[in-house]
Amino acid sequence: MAIEQQRERILPRFIEDEMKDSFINYSMSVIMSRALPDVKDGFKPVHRRILYAMHELGLVPNRAFRKSATVVGDVLGKYHPHGDSSVYDALVRMVQDFSLRYPLVDGQGNFGSIDGDPAAAYRYTECRLQQASVEILTDIDKETVDFQPNFDDRLQEPVVLPAKLPNLLINGSSGIAVGMATNIPPHNISEVVDACVAQIDNPDITIDELLGFIPGPDFPTGGFIYGRSGIVEAYQTGRGRIRLRARAFTETKNSGKEAIIISEIPFMVNKSKLLTDMADLVREKKVEGISDIRDESDRDGMRIVVELKRDASAEVVLNHFYAKTQLQTTFGVIFLALVDNVPCVLNLKEIIQHFIDHRHDVVTRRTKFELRKAEERAHILEGLKIAIDNLDAVIQVIRSSADTNSARERLMAQFGLSEIQAQAILDLRLARLTALERDKIEQEYTELLQTIERLKSILASRELRMQIIKDELAEMKQKFGDPRRTEILDDMGEFNMEDLIAEEEMVITVSHLGYIKRLPVTTYRRQERGGRGKSGQSTRETDFLEHLFIASTHDYILYITEKGSLFWLKVYEIPQAGRTAQGKAIVNLIDIEPGDRVAAMLPVRNFEDGLYVFMATRGGVIKKTPLSAFSNPRRTGIRAIQIPEDDVVIGAKITDGTNDIVLATRQGMAIRFHEDRVRPMGRTAYGVHGVRLDSGDRVIGMVVIKRESTLLVVSEKGQGKRSAVSDYRVTNRGGKGIITFRVGPRTGELVAIMDVVDDEELIMITQQGLIIRLRIASIKVTGRNTMGVRLINLSEGDRLVDVARIIPGEEENGDQQDLVATDTVEGSAPPRGGIIRPQSPEEDDQMESEAEFADDFEEENGNGDEDEI
Repeated sequence: MAIEQQRERILPRFIEDEMKDSFINYSMSVIMSRALPDVKDGFKPVHRRILYAMHELGLVPNRAFRKSATVVGDVLGKYHPHGDSSVYDALVRMVQDFSLRYPLVDGQGNFGSIDGDPAAAYRYTECRLQQASVEILTDIDKETVDFQPNFDDRLQEPVVLPAKLPNLLINGSSGIAVGMATNIPPHNISEVVDACVAQIDNPDITIDELLGFIPGPDFPTGGFIYGRSGIVEAYQTGRGRIRLRARAFTETKNSGKEAIIISEIPFMVNKSKLLTDMADLVREKKVEGISDIRDESDRDGMRIVVELKRDASAEVVLNHFYAKTQLQTTFGVIFLALVDNVPCVLNLKEIIQHFIDHRHDVVTRRTKFELRKAEERAHILEGLKIAIDNLDAVIQVIRSSADTNSARERLMAQFGLSEIQAQAILDLRLARLTALERDKIEQEYTELLQTIERLKSILASRELRMQIIKDELAEMKQKFGDPRRTEILDDMGEFNMEDLIAEEEMVITVSHLGYIKRLPVTTYRRQERGGRGKSGQSTRETDFLEHLFIASTHDYILYITEKGSLFWLKVYEIPQAGRTAQGKAIVNLIDIEPGDRVAAMLPVRNFEDGLYVFMATRGGVIKKTPLSAFSNPRRTGIRAIQIPEDDVVIGAKITDGTNDIVLATRQGMAIRFHEDRVRPMGRTAYGVHGVRLDSGDRVIGMVVIKRESTLLVVSEKGQGKRSAVSDYRVTNRGGKGIITFRVGPRTGELVAIMDVVDDEELIMITQQGLIIRLRIASIKVTGRNTMGVRLINLSEGDRLVDVARIIPGEEENGDQQDLVATDTVEGSAPPRGGIIRPQSPEEDDQMESEAEFADDFEEENGNGDEDEI
């Protein structure tokens, strides 16, 4: 036991030191021996070892295939002890024509597919070298590169390959090391060769000039590169982002429907997963207008067919797929490679220069090797010439010698030969002594002298060596050059969603339960005042319309919620639904909080300076904020106004700082004041008092006076009137206002106020989901104190809940299909749908006496304090 303890050797060591040293060793092993390519030949160690092992096995293109298992076993046993999967995976990738721009291994069997199918096991597949690999390995036996011991010091393996082809650029590379990564895209060999030749001719060439030869990467799967800025940045700095997009076009079927044909997809995209993602988007109704998606790819090429419905736009569908699937991807370029075993990020010119320097070194070492071999052969031929010139004497010496050693010594002494020359004479076959063979020796010697002279001149002239490099590159271009597959488009040619959508007015509705949809304005048929309404939608029993708005498809819509949050979308991003459709939950479009609801939707073309968002709350608070403050909202929304928990936003408008504001209350009061009475505030401010309310009263609407118009007020029982704006005198904010509508059991409380002109039209929505559309011109302009006229006949128990104005376009010809709207505004009774009963002509023109509603009192305005709430 004591002897065993004496043999133990325990070395105390801090664990942090051990971890640091071990991790550094591991990191260096990954960086140097696994993950990063060498800038000279563009290979990682595993790829280099595979090609060298196949070269040693003689698996050249004109010979039979061998099992991949043979190659994998040879590489593992001799050079790369890192697991058979790492070797075979690398071998498989060198076979795939969708992974490498110029495949290096010729495979026979199942080597996987662009659909992500794995390759068959290596016992089933066969392989041999491609001609490109033969060129990369050419001259490796001429001492052109250094060799190093393998992992067990039994064999020698090349440190780099001679690489006639600039493999790092033409095939690219990707790998993740420790603390660094490389991602080099493939390029077209013809373009790379031209750039190399140009840099040889002009070492001071700039990267901008090189871009004239290499416009950008060229991926094996084709497709498009959108934008050149990422390419320029990558070539200049070594890092950049390139946007890739699939190649697609449209076909028109015999039925008249269109189909999108996708023939090329971005580099490294799995086609099968791409199809699954596209189908999921259609199934979840995130992309609409598609009737079928199928894969018709075969041995002739890729063909993904997306069949469209009759009214769908191919460009719009494609744009959705570009945004939501890998039909458009981003390739992050990192030109990281090992330079003399040091990882460096390189620009395009540096990569080309390192390759040129490597080829110069290979040509120089090859020339020296060939010169040495030529001189050695010339030396032997000189000895043979001496022997032929003294043939009889040489024969006599050999015949009279006791053995080979003595014959060699006597030849060296008698004719002044070297040992090598004497041995060559002894090894000379008798057939070489004929006159013809003697002439061949003379001719060979003369040619060798010329070769030696040429090789010495090459070694003496850098210009000649560079010309050889250029000639060999030109030969590679001629052998492997092919047309560019990836098309590069300028930024100005990028797809723009708005260019693909016709600009038209849309009716946007939001229901009480938060369902939103849009329909063309022309869906509603124009009627005369007092007519029967169109059934807007068969609403759910627990739902009713909450908001109705008119906006162009190219507008932004600012969504301001009752709790004061703000979101925005483009109008075309709101799903267009059929007349009986319920719409889409707004929470699927914007991240609105549970329990919150949209209070105002504002159309905005751009967020220019000088415009404001003017907001009002149910409690009479108002606030003005610059529109530019809302130009970059987060997906989760931003704060538009701070309000107490017992208050909500009831409306918001866009103003220019010079408008008059009119607020109306539920009990028929109204106040008018100039906008300059409210100073601009930040997004998180509370605002100031706009109107003083009686107990139980609340603000129901806000009008921004921007034009020559009249003010229209409508009550919940369908009574309405138009009055001149001048009837509402300008006062200070914060007052109680004046009577604009005398409410009572016959009229019901006020539900809406808006400014209108004769050319516009009106849409009114009832609690039961009925809609009527009529001309503003059919409503007479009366004094502020009149009761007005009946605008709509309502069923028993029904009432108006929302009113919106529209600006009509061209006259509609003939009847249009009834629209059933899905969404309503406020109210308690569940909507049931139905048709508004017609009213008599006598009722149509009935107007209440002005005397019945004489304005017998008028509240004075407040003092308009400027204190913020």
